[in-house]
Amino acid sequence: MLTQRPDQSGIDLGLARLKRLAPQGYALGLHIRFASAHIMVQTYDPAWIERYTTRGYMLCDPLVSWGFSTTGTMRWSALEFPDPHNVLGQAAEFGLNYGVAVSCGPLSSRTIGGLARSDREFTDEEIEQIFETVKLLHEESTPPESLTDAQRHALRLVASGSRYAEAAALLGISESALKARLKSARERLYARTTAEAIQRAQEYKLL
Repeated sequence: MLTQRPDQSGIDLGLARLKRLAPQGYALGLHIRFASAHIMVQTYDPAWIERYTTRGYMLCDPLVSWGFSTTGTMRWSALEFPDPHNVLGQAAEFGLNYGVAVSCGPLSSRTIGGLARSDREFTDEEIEQIFETVKLLHEESTPPESLTDAQRHALRLVASGSRYAEAAALLGISESALKARLKSARERLYARTTAEAIQRAQEYKLL
């Protein structure tokens, strides 16, 4: 059972390595569960990210379809999945001319990514480095299997609608202590906000 928060420094190093290997950017969804990723990182051109997101291309992206169908790596040029909206063709407009898709982990908690170059195909050696890096990131970012009692009680009270002062009084602690518990829960769940932490804790059945 996971008892400690994954090493953030290890994750940062892995993401930095992917950035060096994919000069035109990448998108990586770590531990995709219930149609959302535990951690989502995108370094593509912001204009492409906006188009991709606003048009809902994730639902028809051949990289995503491939990633849910198997694990391993595949050059974009070798993908044979349907691309009815020409997602890869549109990506090329933003310099994403060559790429590799990567997928690992069980279907119930799959990690899927796409990495791009503008100048040439990825070499076999580069693809191997990418795959090993993504597998390590998948392992180090595994969602927690439990929260501490203090974290769980704090999240439950806020989720039920209690204000911080009220929740702190109910727990018999100071408001600053309550905020510290909520912060630790956010960090454990890789959530940016307390609301996001509550949502993830509920999705992972930790509350």
